[in-house]
Amino acid sequence: MNFPLSQLPLRTAKPRSYGLTMVMDKGMGIEGVKDFLSVAAPYVDIVKLGFGTPLVTDHLREKIEIYTQSGIPVYFGGTLFEAFLIRNQFDDYVSFIKDYGLSYVEVSDGSITIPHSEKCGYIEKLAKHVTVFSEVGSKDATHIMPPYKWIELMAAELEAGASYVIAEAREAGNVGIYRGSGEVREGLVQEILTKIPSEKIMWEAPQKAQQVYFLELLGANVNLGNIAPAEVIPLEATRVGLRGDTFHLFLDKMEKVRSNGLES
Repeated sequence: MNFPLSQLPLRTAKPRSYGLTMVMDKGMGIEGVKDFLSVAAPYVDIVKLGFGTPLVTDHLREKIEIYTQSGIPVYFGGTLFEAFLIRNQFDDYVSFIKDYGLSYVEVSDGSITIPHSEKCGYIEKLAKHVTVFSEVGSKDATHIMPPYKWIELMAAELEAGASYVIAEAREAGNVGIYRGSGEVREGLVQEILTKIPSEKIMWEAPQKAQQVYFLELLGANVNLGNIAPAEVIPLEATRVGLRGDTFHLFLDKMEKVRSNGLES
């Protein structure tokens, strides 16, 4: 923060366990990563190299090292995990992760169908060695799960050893917890929150309106993912009420606190 402006919500400090911003890198070059981190590193908690991009990215090791030197862990998107799994190459995937020195992985089944007990088995195996993000929800917009099923799957995956569960939305934010228009399935989200701790959920929210919804619902320190690199600074400003969309959000709350104090 370049100036100590009053009445800003308190943000958790890095390394954060909640209030996370997860960035999706879909193929930035080395110089692009350096430029991005020169301004955004304080607000980035983890970077996902999206879908199968790690297999087709030149200078991958150097790129990961740049993030690591900035204190930002990297993991490969869940689609890559599924690509190995469907080819019966789980052990190769583990070797690939180890070779690049990653300490985070994503386990998902958004593009393939596997028994949930099997998915939890992979989570359990991996969680012995790395931090696991497990993604819940399908990339198929026609596959609609009822809220109780989301809760059941999330709870089981946390029990299996996942540190966080990711609520699926894809990079466009138009499936899973969202309708095709990008509108939040509010009833689903609020039902999930009756059983799953908010600090254990990473809400994929690539669109500004989606980010604002979760900030209004859960406050400045909600976990938000699939954030484009160019949107990290705008998101941080939005988190603390320095953008029109949330300008009055925290001021109103502080005014109520002051008013209650005067009344008492």
